[in-house]
Amino acid sequence: MSTRARQVRGGGRAVEVQPERLAGWFERFAERNDGATGTRYTSAEVVVTAGNGATATVAVPFPPLAADGALAGLDVGPLVAHAATPRRIGLLLVRLGGHSVGIAEHGNVVLSRTDRHLVHGRSAAGGWSQQRFARRRAGQARQALRAAADDAAEVLLPRLSELDGVVLGGDRRALDDLGADTRLAPLFALATPRVLDIAEPRRSVLDEAAERARAVEIVVRDREQ
Repeated sequence: MSTRARQVRGGGRAVEVQPERLAGWFERFAERNDGATGTRYTSAEVVVTAGNGATATVAVPFPPLAADGALAGLDVGPLVAHAATPRRIGLLLVRLGGHSVGIAEHGNVVLSRTDRHLVHGRSAAGGWSQQRFARRRAGQARQALRAAADDAAEVLLPRLSELDGVVLGGDRRALDDLGADTRLAPLFALATPRVLDIAEPRRSVLDEAAERARAVEIVVRDREQ
């Protein structure tokens, strides 16, 4: 799986790195930036500082991490071991009009359900016609979100005690609306802060999300940032 990267607020970029490539990624980071002067650990964060002042920061996935303190040089062994731990992860991907839910083990989907519902795009018409269209679209959106919530409740909630965490993906507004469903409160309580940016949910997208759920996101910033 290729490394994904995106720009982050405040400068810098975030990259997703699979656990198997994590040690090598940090070694190359140090090589490119005049070595590494230190590695700082907390239960929820790891920061590697390079010789030129650049930093690579990890919000520990599925915390807590059993490490704490500051170490000289580059020492990401505890993070690598934590990231490589086998986990059973719930997945909930939602965009308006489509959703996919599932359970993944070591990057493989072992249980899933995917569905699509028609939600019309916005209308350029005005007056009463636009209002009728808006009401119809809102009704379609509610029906689509209700179906997503029902599938999440049926697939994930009965197996919640088996999960090490939940990874969300898709449209944040749609996810916020789902989070208002009281049935899903225990599910969202297990969700990691990172929300995957995904295409329209389908089974192939769920398979990709299962791999990305294992990845460690690293935020890289140069010294001046």
